[in-house]
Amino acid sequence: MSYFSGKKYNIVTFGCQMNVHESEKIAGILQDLGLTHIEKPEMADVVVFNTCCIREGAEDRAFSNISALKKCKAQNKDMIIAVCGCMPQQKQGKYDFKKKLPFVDIVIGTHNVNMLGVYLKQVVDTKKRVFEVVETPISLEEGKTTIRDDQINAYVNIIYGCNKFCTYCIVPHVRGRERSRPYKDIEAEVKDLIGKGYRYITLLGQNVNSYGKDLNEGIDFATLLTKLSQIEGEFKLKFMTSHPIDFNKDVIKVMKNQPKVAKCLHLPVQSGNDEVLFKMNRHYNIKHYNKLIKATKRAVKNVALSTDIIVGFPGETEKAFEDTLKLIKKVRYDQIFAFMYSKRTGTPAVLLPNQIDEDVKNKRINKLLREQKFISKQMLNACVGKTYNCLVVVKNGVTMGLTDGGREIYLPNDSNNQVNHFVDIKIEDIRNHKLSGVIIDGRRN
Repeated sequence: MSYFSGKKYNIVTFGCQMNVHESEKIAGILQDLGLTHIEKPEMADVVVFNTCCIREGAEDRAFSNISALKKCKAQNKDMIIAVCGCMPQQKQGKYDFKKKLPFVDIVIGTHNVNMLGVYLKQVVDTKKRVFEVVETPISLEEGKTTIRDDQINAYVNIIYGCNKFCTYCIVPHVRGRERSRPYKDIEAEVKDLIGKGYRYITLLGQNVNSYGKDLNEGIDFATLLTKLSQIEGEFKLKFMTSHPIDFNKDVIKVMKNQPKVAKCLHLPVQSGNDEVLFKMNRHYNIKHYNKLIKATKRAVKNVALSTDIIVGFPGETEKAFEDTLKLIKKVRYDQIFAFMYSKRTGTPAVLLPNQIDEDVKNKRINKLLREQKFISKQMLNACVGKTYNCLVVVKNGVTMGLTDGGREIYLPNDSNNQVNHFVDIKIEDIRNHKLSGVIIDGRRN
């Protein structure tokens, strides 16, 4: 019997959907060892912190959460604490886990997380700490046990790493260069998930539009979407994240013509000002970005748009910030994810002149969020009278439809016979800031 049989684990995850899915894989590794999940980290025998370093706040929260287990470790010498992910992978991270956190047993980076089971056994056998942060990925190993948190949506990695090297971003430094998964492996995983009843499949990558460029399969991202759409079953494909320099008319055409490709697009703009975009090394201007948005809106009916925005990038003038405000007013996103610029050691932006004061960043981001709140309210009102193809679900005993963009539409209780199927729903009203509607057709084939 394994040493870990009957013992408990907990995983604390910070960061993006890539990290969330990575934690699902980590859970699979732990359960294969014989561990079972427990809600409270302090009660676990093995605690894994899957960290993020995209912003300073994420790092600080992770370090604080890890430090909080020091007393638990003192009381339970057999507790094993592991730290993995982006924070340890940084060459010049501000946290020295080996010195500052002597109670942590395992520290590994992004490239060898699939070896966690081996390292856990090593700690048990040798009673020594493990520090293994490797510079290159050990493998693109997939197909092992994955313990998924969501019963409706399943994440599927299609590409790892990033080649863009935006001046503010640490991702290429901690995730490495782009590495696409072979199509047959992706197809097999998607078929398996559809067979298990998942209705949304979200294809993941730092830049999904670069898929296939490093392979010799002749399959680019648009082709990948098309081929996966031919798989039998009732499901939809989502994807994130796209880069404006690689997102193109071929992908827009697939979004328009393939019913199984969700009508939503997350296209990070980061700034509405060309000078700031140049300093960010984004390789496009606002004219190019607006053309993509216009083409998408024209081709894809009722498309849900979202974006990422960085406020207070070095050198961002008041005019540059106002350009970003103008952009969100023009595009009218359903949702934005706005962040204050955060210095990342090892990135070129740290050395740029005219760093913006924190109080200015705060003022600007609050103004941006207020404007988006107003836009979101208008967008909600504009939904009345429109028809959306939605997945019918039951949440907390209430029947509702979920649009591709994640909006919830409350339905009559007699709609329960369509639960877990995609149907067309017409929006009839807004009550207490919530959409309500009725099903206007049955199950979609």
